[in-house]
Amino acid sequence: MTEAIAAIAANYTAAWNSGSPEAVASFYAETGGIVINRGTPWEGRAGVQAMAEGFFADVPDLNLTCDGVRIAGDHVAFLWTFTGHHAETRNPLRIAGWEEWNLDGEGKVIASRGWFDAEDYARQVAG
Repeated sequence: MTEAIAAIAANYTAAWNSGSPEAVASFYAETGGIVINRGTPWEGRAGVQAMAEGFFADVPDLNLTCDGVRIAGDHVAFLWTFTGHHAETRNPLRIAGWEEWNLDGEGKVIASRGWFDAEDYARQVAG
């Protein structure tokens, strides 16, 4: 199971680095979804795709790094850092966070809770 999760994490990272919202959404179950910082949930693959589109619009040169993976049964913590430049201000960004995943039997994300420091993000965007 650990090798399979490591492969999912590596491929998920590559999907983000491809710049393709569809590729990111493909890691989610059809009815899966994500909530970031306790905000409004993005539900289903279309919702996840819309979330990724928003990140790519804000940070068109987004580069994601997997900083680690923690596993407990079907629960996974995917630790990440992304870098890039804000589309409007062109200020450099370096944001660390994580996603907590619940996976189905086929390794698709059925629920993700994402976390990052939104205040730090706003400060970096503003410069």
